[in-house]
Amino acid sequence: MATVGAPRRFCRCACFCTDNLYVARYGLHVRFRGEQQLRRDYGPLEQEVERRRRLGQESAARKALIASSYHPARPEVYDSLQDAALAPEFLAVTEYSVSPGADLKGLLQRLETVSEEKRIYRVPVFTAPFCQALLEELEHFEQSDMPKGRPNTMNNYGVLLHELGLDEPLMTPLRERFLQPLMALLYPDCGGGRLDSHRAFVVKYAPGQDLELGCHYDNAELTLNVALGKVFTGGALYFGGLFQAPTALTEPLEVEHVVGQGVLHRGGQLHGARPLGTGERWNLVVWLRASAVRNSLCPMCCREPDLVDDEGFGDGFTREEPATVDVCALT
Repeated sequence: MATVGAPRRFCRCACFCTDNLYVARYGLHVRFRGEQQLRRDYGPLEQEVERRRRLGQESAARKALIASSYHPARPEVYDSLQDAALAPEFLAVTEYSVSPGADLKGLLQRLETVSEEKRIYRVPVFTAPFCQALLEELEHFEQSDMPKGRPNTMNNYGVLLHELGLDEPLMTPLRERFLQPLMALLYPDCGGGRLDSHRAFVVKYAPGQDLELGCHYDNAELTLNVALGKVFTGGALYFGGLFQAPTALTEPLEVEHVVGQGVLHRGGQLHGARPLGTGERWNLVVWLRASAVRNSLCPMCCREPDLVDDEGFGDGFTREEPATVDVCALT
C-alpha cells in the first residue's frame, strides 16, 4: 500500500481569542477567561474577542476581492523577488551564510551588531529604488477603495502584505532563500534554521495618525523590521530584555531607523517605538515563525498550544493531517 506524506495544516492557538487582547483606550493587553471574569477585571471586551474569531475568514475574503478587482500602480513589485531588489550587503551576507564552513563569527564580521547582549543586529535589506517602488504601490493601495485589514490592534494604519498578494512573490522567497540561512547562524536556538511561515505587514506613522507604539513583544520566534521611508524625525525603536525577565525595561536601548536597513531581533524581546517627530515613517515588519518551536510552547500564552484551524499560515502552528491512501496502488 502506498501513501502520500502527511500534509501539515497551519493553525492558531486558542489563546489568540483569550490572551493579550489590546484595549486601545488604556494601552493595555488583557486576558479573557469568561464573561464574569471579563466584566469583573476589565469591562466589556466581547467585540474584540468576536473580531479575532472572524479575522481569518474576513482576511481571506478581502484578499480574494483585491485579487479580482485591484489595479496596481507598480505591477513590477508583484514579480518574483529578484536579486536586483536587494542591497549588495544583504546578498553578500546570505551568500556567506550558505557557503561551506560558514559560522557565527564570520557572519558577525559582515553585519552591524547593535547589541551583543540583546542579540540585535542590522543589515541593509532592500535597494533605494525598490523601497521607493514598494512605497508608491502601498500609497496607491491606501488611496484605493479596496477593503483594508490593518496589521494589528496597536497599529491602525498599514497594510497586510498577504491580502495585497505580495506574500507569494516577495515575502516567501525572502524568508526561504535569504532569511532562513542567515537566521540559522544568528539564532539557532530560536528556530532560525526551521522557519516555515511568516506574517508580514507594513506600518505607517504620520501626524494625525499613529505616532508611536507601546511596549510589546511579537508573536514570532524572530522579527525583521525594515525602514522603507519616507523622510522623518523621531520614532526610534527601543528595546528592553526578554518579556519573561522581571526587569526587562530598566535600561532600554534606542535604535534609530535607517531607510533600507533591517533590524533583526528575537520576537520575545520587549520593544516599542518612540513618538514620531515630523514626516512619515513606513516600516516593513516580518514576523518569522518556526512551527517546530511554537508547536511545543505558544509564545503568547506560554502554554502548550490549543490548536484551532485557521486560514493561510494561521499563527504559525501546525497540525499533521491524516495521511491519504493512494487508491491506484490498491487496484
